[in-house]
Amino acid sequence: MTDPALGVSLPYWQDRDPLDALLVAETAEKLGYDRLWIGEMATFDAFALASAIGGTAGRIPLCVGPLAVDVRTPATIAMGVASVAALTGRPVDVALGTSSTVVVRDWHGRERRRTAVHLEESARIVRALLSGDRVEYEGATERMNGFRLRLPVAPRTESDILAQSGSQVMAGRGNDPSRARAELVLAAFGASALRAAARVADRVVLNLVTPAQVARCVTAIKEFAERAGHDAPPVSVWVTAAADPSPEMLATLRRGVVGYLRAPGYDAMFTEAGFGEVVGLAHSGARPRAVLAAVPDELAAVVGMFGDRAEIAARLTAYREAGADEVVIVPVTTAEDPGGSYTLETVLGVERA
Repeated sequence: MTDPALGVSLPYWQDRDPLDALLVAETAEKLGYDRLWIGEMATFDAFALASAIGGTAGRIPLCVGPLAVDVRTPATIAMGVASVAALTGRPVDVALGTSSTVVVRDWHGRERRRTAVHLEESARIVRALLSGDRVEYEGATERMNGFRLRLPVAPRTESDILAQSGSQVMAGRGNDPSRARAELVLAAFGASALRAAARVADRVVLNLVTPAQVARCVTAIKEFAERAGHDAPPVSVWVTAAADPSPEMLATLRRGVVGYLRAPGYDAMFTEAGFGEVVGLAHSGARPRAVLAAVPDELAAVVGMFGDRAEIAARLTAYREAGADEVVIVPVTTAEDPGGSYTLETVLGVERA
């Protein structure tokens, strides 16, 4: 697909009605954004929500995920993608990630194991399944014996075949050449995950990062891809945004960031950005209410775009210059603007100016 310039990711703010997601999707469609990302946390199943959105009027392409590879198997991921595509008739991409210990172990009761290896092995299997292959795979973290999707799936490109050569994924038959291939996206941040993504992903997505960290990740991806002997995948960046933020918006942002302060990778990022004291408080076992009280408005701003048109324009430029091929807006919603219309209109206006 042509690299989209500006996408939207559905937000699931803790103090907002989960059904805001449908209104944000409607707004993104109406305004003409390039792609809609549909993740999941503790509300909607991502595939169910994608099917509901895809069944409405509109044609905005969808990207489901990132989905945790320790929670969903490659077979269920591929079945979900194929189901949404078949039921909605829309282009559907998929993003995979490793999530966090809280989500995988505490919420789902699963083991988070060899994350970079598991991410890469899952990606290889999902790609093969979405290419119409019958898969035989025996890896360090994943195995599959003879499974193949029965829904229509996308054709493999020549580059896919070359990328898979020498792997344990076996080629199959029965591809439908009339369908465009789903883009396989990997969420990554640490060196091992970035290395895996550079080897197997069509695209890499970053979340909660500063422009400087985007630049470092882009450089690392290019180096890893060069070592692997192929072009570096493009990079998308999820960026939380609020145009002319109100106190209500800032409170929503502070609540939303609390859970990330002690998550591996995110904690180091916030520490590097100058908020080590708050990160230390989160790691100390302090109650979430106490951590929330200690979170300043400036903390969320270092990994987002907030302010008037000029400030948003400067921030958007910073992410572009850092190497983001697609900036994905995660709008803050409010009771007065449940679809995030004001922020999404402002960002789009800045982009087109």
